[in-house]
Amino acid sequence: MNKKQLMKLGVPEHCVGIAIQAVQQAAMTGAIKGKHGPKQIAEVLAAPATFTEDALFGAFAKALLDPENEEAPTREPLAYRIWGRDGIDVNAIQQMEDACCLPNAVGAALMPDAHLGYGLPIGGVLALDNAVCPYAVGVDIACRMKLSILDLPVTALEDDKRFPDFEKALEHGTVFGSGGAHSRKQLHPVLDQDWTVTRITRENKDRAWKQLGTSGSGNHFVEFGVVTIDRPELGLSPGKYMALLSHSGSRGTGHAVCETYSVLARDLLPRKYAKFGRLAWLDLETQAGQEYWAAMNLMGDYAAANHDVIHRNVSHLIGAEVLAGVENHHNFAWKETHNGREVVVHRKGATPAGAGVLGVIPGSMASPAFIVRGTGNRDSLESASHGAGRLMSRTQGREKFRIKAVASDLFKKGVRILSAGSDEVPGVYKDIHEVMQHQFDLVDTIGRFDPRIVKMCGDGSKAED
Repeated sequence: MNKKQLMKLGVPEHCVGIAIQAVQQAAMTGAIKGKHGPKQIAEVLAAPATFTEDALFGAFAKALLDPENEEAPTREPLAYRIWGRDGIDVNAIQQMEDACCLPNAVGAALMPDAHLGYGLPIGGVLALDNAVCPYAVGVDIACRMKLSILDLPVTALEDDKRFPDFEKALEHGTVFGSGGAHSRKQLHPVLDQDWTVTRITRENKDRAWKQLGTSGSGNHFVEFGVVTIDRPELGLSPGKYMALLSHSGSRGTGHAVCETYSVLARDLLPRKYAKFGRLAWLDLETQAGQEYWAAMNLMGDYAAANHDVIHRNVSHLIGAEVLAGVENHHNFAWKETHNGREVVVHRKGATPAGAGVLGVIPGSMASPAFIVRGTGNRDSLESASHGAGRLMSRTQGREKFRIKAVASDLFKKGVRILSAGSDEVPGVYKDIHEVMQHQFDLVDTIGRFDPRIVKMCGDGSKAED
């Protein structure tokens, strides 16, 4: 049954999404056949109070019983900490305040790289009780950092004769662009996982396969650089090492998962909570919530596989072996225990920073990334920033900067830009050193990566995250 049919039966518009889910669930379980759907809906409409405990139609009945114009009681926003408040736009802070008013919000924090996002600000950390919010996870589900320390000498990066080899490795080891795909499909065990957990993942599996090992657009990159380790770490002695660093996520399939379930979440949102808009959530005990959770975790595995393939390809093309590595998600939700209770922690543009947990926090194409180990700070829900954070929008960046001029200047400073957009130049980002100072209590720095050869999307493709 569709929206038009349901409204013709008398279903209020704000209850249509819940009604559709109830009918679909009933049909899938065999409780009713399609032709009996209108009759069942009519029965619930006639006496909703008798169906409130029904396993299939209970949520629909309760939605009907809510006074149509009832407003949810206004709750005071949760108390939460902000790191680096002076460098965060007031609109991003307002977004965080709004999220802290959700009826199921139980914890929150805002990282020093925070800036305006959709629903939840980038750099926002939000804990919900038994619920997941697709837009608090983000559009690019499981966007991820991966660093591989290679066995090649650092001096090779300064050898002009070797530069064509490094350029070829980055140009052919991955593909950039919002619709970018390898001409020859890559292989990885993630393709043997169950992609039928939801309709959207099943229908997008071939798309995901085509895009496996690609980098996308926006702030995604793959770059060679120099890692400096001052004390024994990662099984390595102190010193300088060549390394490969990448930033990418779950590509078009992750985007499709987010869009599908964020729309569904808004459809299912009781009318009294309509003001929350993109902060609409899915109860994890519902079919929709369980579907999104399964799809999100599959996208996490897929994003990790995406980086595996990129690093496999690039290191092979340059003729290197991997000595050590660090990788971590952002744009994800985890079931964790905080203050003695299990909660769902969303980190949208924030890095897990539990005690001893390794991560990489990048700056820009001209500033360092830092290899870090989390301190497990409880006030931040064991989180840290996922990067430097933007100072200005992409539109502002394109209006203010010209990538050719910036690339020429960086070349004189020892950084080669193979391709990038004017909206990704160093000037659009906060100072990564200041960001790291603001979160000294969230992570300990154990190494530093300085970029030398950078590849980003340079075709003007719309950012995916």
